[in-house]
Amino acid sequence: MSAATTTMTQGLLRGARCKCPSCGEGQLFRSYLKVADSCSACGQELHHHRADDLPAYVVMSIVGHIVVGLLLWVEVRYAPSYWVHAALWGPLTLGLTLGLLQPVKGAIVALQWKLGMHGFGVARAA
Repeated sequence: MSAATTTMTQGLLRGARCKCPSCGEGQLFRSYLKVADSCSACGQELHHHRADDLPAYVVMSIVGHIVVGLLLWVEVRYAPSYWVHAALWGPLTLGLTLGLLQPVKGAIVALQWKLGMHGFGVARAA
């Protein structure tokens, strides 16, 4: 399947599932945050991506909104002691961050692939 026949939604969902945005079969990552050079199923080159720091910024925004909102709600509603805050929000922040980083990076790589950014368009045209 090519970028022309894959919809934006399909590509982003495949990337968020850490699958190749082109075919949805091969693994997008060779390790936790290292994108594979190419798809093992369809051969789509993936080394063109330039996600850089965008996934971290997106994850910080998502996690910050969730954690700060919950923290304020818990503080106003229950007024727990500081050790309860430390026990709740540290692990929640770490868990959400580590859990969201790979799917967000996968979606960003898929977005770059679909839009033909950073060499993906040149590779498709060849």
